[in-house]
Amino acid sequence: MNLKISLWILIGLQFVISDLNAQGLTREEMRDTMQRIPSFTIHKDNYFITGVPTNNPINSSTANAKYQISFKQIITRSILPWETYLYLTYSQKAFWDIYKDSYPFREINFNPTIGVGKAFYGSDDRVNGMATLVFEHESNGRDSIYSRSWNRLSLQYSTLVGKKTMLHVKGWLPFGYKEGNPNLLDYVGLGEVSVSHDFIPDELILEVKVRKGLNFDTRGSIQTRLSYRPFKHNSNQYIMFEWFAGHAENLIDYEQYSSMVRIGYVIKSNEFGFLKAKK
Repeated sequence: MNLKISLWILIGLQFVISDLNAQGLTREEMRDTMQRIPSFTIHKDNYFITGVPTNNPINSSTANAKYQISFKQIITRSILPWETYLYLTYSQKAFWDIYKDSYPFREINFNPTIGVGKAFYGSDDRVNGMATLVFEHESNGRDSIYSRSWNRLSLQYSTLVGKKTMLHVKGWLPFGYKEGNPNLLDYVGLGEVSVSHDFIPDELILEVKVRKGLNFDTRGSIQTRLSYRPFKHNSNQYIMFEWFAGHAENLIDYEQYSSMVRIGYVIKSNEFGFLKAKK
């Protein structure tokens, strides 16, 4: 699947589900919302979790911690054509061997992006989805035989497929990856699908993300997260349980299958919360 095919799939998806979000924000309400959103916000979830493997012996070399820092800066809001807006994001994901002596970092992956976003509307002129077109770079910042990096032009469409369920479909056109990790696409494929469901809105959330490698085999990954907000007051702070099974959780060992369960603290992103707003 290339980027052009992904674009047609996402456009088709928009029309198929346009009536599911019929009570979403109107065009004017969406414009007002985009003007009020802070310029600097969380992008992906920010978290610190720790855990153990399920497919290897548990010891100080196999147990670890993983954390992520991610933010977004909106550059323009209303000056670009077609009601698009320009933004930057930066995400940093680290794998930390905190149970070893001297607490070394095994791997740090850096993911800066620049992209444009555009809201899509149904026949009743109410928002039913958000599309983003993004240039992404991802690397581990190392050299020699340990260098891993790739670039991609990514297209994503996000929408509600039910009152409590959100769908993200993302495809990418990769380039600049054959030096250091020439078979990377065999493990990460050309896209991913993510689904999140609010069992209890803003309190108990299940998220599943799936990737499939290019070949007809089992290479790929599935990431499942269950987040629970234990606090009585409104907050974006949760306790998160994660199970990752598959390949390419990090870049240095992308060919190695891993199955890790982790638990910890997460500050959840509400980047697409406006899709859930009803009027």
